[in-house]
Amino acid sequence: MLGLQPINLSNFFIAGINYKKTDANLRGQYAINADQYNQLILLAPEMGVTEFFILSTCNRTEIYGFAENVSNLANLLCSQTKGSLDRFNEMAYSNNGNQAIEHLFNVAAGLDSQILGDYEIVGQIKQAVKFSKEHNFIGAYLERLVNGVLQCSKSIRTSTALSGGTVSVSFAAVQYIKEKIDAIADKKILLLGTGKIGRNTCKNLVDYLETKNITLINRTEGKAAELATELGLQYASMDELPKYIHESDIILVATNAVEPVIATSHLINSGQKLIIDLSIPYNVEKSAQELPTITLVNVDELAKIKDETLHKREAEIPQAKAIIAAHIQEFMDWHEMRKNVPVLKAVKHKLQAMDSCSLYNNYFSTLSTKATQLNAAEKIQKVINGMAIKMRHQNYRGCNYIEAINEYIATGTN
Repeated sequence: MLGLQPINLSNFFIAGINYKKTDANLRGQYAINADQYNQLILLAPEMGVTEFFILSTCNRTEIYGFAENVSNLANLLCSQTKGSLDRFNEMAYSNNGNQAIEHLFNVAAGLDSQILGDYEIVGQIKQAVKFSKEHNFIGAYLERLVNGVLQCSKSIRTSTALSGGTVSVSFAAVQYIKEKIDAIADKKILLLGTGKIGRNTCKNLVDYLETKNITLINRTEGKAAELATELGLQYASMDELPKYIHESDIILVATNAVEPVIATSHLINSGQKLIIDLSIPYNVEKSAQELPTITLVNVDELAKIKDETLHKREAEIPQAKAIIAAHIQEFMDWHEMRKNVPVLKAVKHKLQAMDSCSLYNNYFSTLSTKATQLNAAEKIQKVINGMAIKMRHQNYRGCNYIEAINEYIATGTN
């Protein structure tokens, strides 16, 4: 069973692209939706990937997993993307072993986010891992790693101010509106998409713009209705989208469609509008920005917003890195311990076989000076526990069998 066998960490890889070298348009070509993820699950075994999960957000698309080499992961990912494998390999970064582990810890902590400390990434990691686990592509070992990563992220969040204040992509959208739009209370706002990012954006609109002149539209109308009821807003069906696009002054798009849901044709002769596209790939047709009455903003532009909160977060980086280092060391200690499991099991089997040997039992009875001896199971476990401690803490080497036999014979004889 995975997790009980020794794992070669050099076979743990990450390959991906993010905002540092690619713009939102290119990242959109490698974004993975639910249907594509399902197809990747089906293809993984024949492409040499035994475990994996994919993190696909507005900032990045990354695939993590165990394979013979990183090309197995890249080939699997790009088998379902619009973007080519050659282009991916040209722009991608990759790591394995300890460096891949450290990268995952940094991502979960928000240290590698486009907006420093953006905590929304944690929910996205959980969702990605949950999906792969439901399809039996997360083994015990990788699950242990992810749990350690999430615990570390939680510790950073509670022990530092790295995620303090209110800065995220969704909040940056609200900041942008506040800076660029006057008389917000008089403006009609349309929010398209009420998933996790859309929901967070909606709450920020209500809390920080102090307006409820907001209409929600979602592909599943019931989700829009639920959020609208909770916050005292309006909602409409997807069939009414053209009408609300035409009437709205500000449009925020947080959908996850493969193709744009707002076309340039929707916006012709519809008046002055600010449109903020939080989607990857873009869900507003790119040519819309050529219309003189349309201001179209995407996630990369929002990430340029800097404020006092971000400066405070930067001061927390050293402490966050120290917490990460401690959690990585804890995981590596566990990893080293698991590497010794096959040897410990083999020694235990040898001792159990020895205990059933009549020649040994006759010899041992002449050595024992105790009136009450430990039973065989207790003696064996005592020896194995001692060996495990030595192997873990003392870089223990040498002939495990001989020393274990000597300790076993000595146990309970004096």
